[in-house]
Amino acid sequence: MTNDNTLIVESAISLLLLLIQVPATAILFSRLLKGPRRHPPIEPQQPIPELLGKVSIVVPTLNEALRISPLLTGLSQQSYEVREIMVVDSKSSDRTPDLVKASQQKDPRFRLMTDDPLPSGWVGRPWALHNGFLYSSEASQWFLGLDADIQPHPGLVAGLVKTAEAQGYDLVSLSPQFILKYPGECWLQPALLMTLLYRFDPAGINTEQPERVMANGQCFLCRRSVLAAVGGYSSARSSFCDDVTLARNIAIQGYKVGFLDGAKVLKVRMYEGAMETWKEWGRSLDLKDATSRSQLWGDLWLLTSVQGLPFLIVLTFLLISPTLSYLPTPPLLLLGLNLFLLVIRFAMLIAIAPSYDRTNAKGSWLFWLSPLADPFAVLRIFLSAFRTPREWRGRKYSAEL
Repeated sequence: MTNDNTLIVESAISLLLLLIQVPATAILFSRLLKGPRRHPPIEPQQPIPELLGKVSIVVPTLNEALRISPLLTGLSQQSYEVREIMVVDSKSSDRTPDLVKASQQKDPRFRLMTDDPLPSGWVGRPWALHNGFLYSSEASQWFLGLDADIQPHPGLVAGLVKTAEAQGYDLVSLSPQFILKYPGECWLQPALLMTLLYRFDPAGINTEQPERVMANGQCFLCRRSVLAAVGGYSSARSSFCDDVTLARNIAIQGYKVGFLDGAKVLKVRMYEGAMETWKEWGRSLDLKDATSRSQLWGDLWLLTSVQGLPFLIVLTFLLISPTLSYLPTPPLLLLGLNLFLLVIRFAMLIAIAPSYDRTNAKGSWLFWLSPLADPFAVLRIFLSAFRTPREWRGRKYSAEL
């Protein structure tokens, strides 16, 4: 009788988990099937005379001396399509301004400015970008926001603008190639990235629903006229994911917004090690500032079902039910579903491998074990989803933000 009761309980739990996981798996599968139709990665290109002076670049900085040199070098290698390069510094206490001034002596397109004191209700990054937009040349047709930690290919801007104009985009941002160096981040970072890939269409797919639009502020190109029409960055003033918030606001207005693969033209070294990646990147990946509460709960359900649970469920079966032939049908179906989800997850590693530069990484083989970090990645999204940051990049924010 005890065994019968145990089987009944196992079957009931399995049925409940199946009811939770099967719809989420269907949603995930519908998104992954779009992959073959995506726009190919952006290629570096040479400029053409028609691009002369079309782009104003704005870079927000705050204590970036240890990371900004590759960006400054890469920007100086961009050609005549770039009219100006404005670095908007938020009163850095390190050598960031000195490095920019040194670049300015070699390339007159560089301009260093300090943004005004941060107003109430604004987050530092969108405020700096907004200031840069206001002071940039009105003769430029495109506004390009870049983060200080990126490493651009010399053909980045030309390739990006050519693609945007050819495809009719009003706003387009790029996913980068991530540079990994240490074992912990080789294991954790791909799992955190997967929380984005599971929630949204693949890069290179034109998303029809504005609320599902994805964007990356590390490389964010927008028509100047469009940015002016929406009031610059003001609609994303209080957002800690201002890139996604602004992109969705622009998409709602009917403009064409794209998110493309930029791994061939853009590298980024975001954080040093697993702990910094967990703390800094993990607290913005939930995208709650650009997401309705119902959509946020839906995303959490999806991530739990298809990314957080599969490894734990399969591990549980291996530990407590090693003899699978004695399992009733519902538990067997549950095991089969989660093995299928794990196969998909490991296959996704092959798909995202070009998005990582592991050339000089220690313990780079841990990348292939990153699915084992999935429960922790989903936990990180939960921890961040209902907590508003009070400090970001050295700035403290009030509870009213």
